[in-house]
Amino acid sequence: MDQAVLDQIFTQDYLDMLLPVEISDHFFEALYGDASDGAYDIRLEFISANDKRIVLAFNLTRRPGKCLVCSLTYGLPNVFFRHPLINIKGMVKKIEEKGFKVKKWQLGETEADSTSIHIIPFYLDLE
Repeated sequence: MDQAVLDQIFTQDYLDMLLPVEISDHFFEALYGDASDGAYDIRLEFISANDKRIVLAFNLTRRPGKCLVCSLTYGLPNVFFRHPLINIKGMVKKIEEKGFKVKKWQLGETEADSTSIHIIPFYLDLE
């Protein structure tokens, strides 16, 4: 698929529709009972795509006054995998509605980009 077409599909507005910005607060309300206890904001980012694979990422951005390193982000791929608020299966379904046929998807290990940003890769293998 043409890169310009992919760039038009995977805009930040589209990614924010797949994972709305307010999900971070809802996620922490469900986890801790209070959104203000959350250490980071979660945002979906487009990394790359070709005929065989789409690569997105869950960016975990440290909230002011919080410790991202202390918040156990390394266990999050297992949590995101099945958490109903993150709803990865729903994201995959919406991506397929754009004409992509997803054969399988998986989350990578959490990567510490810095003390303020951790990244969880989201791989979608295409048929």
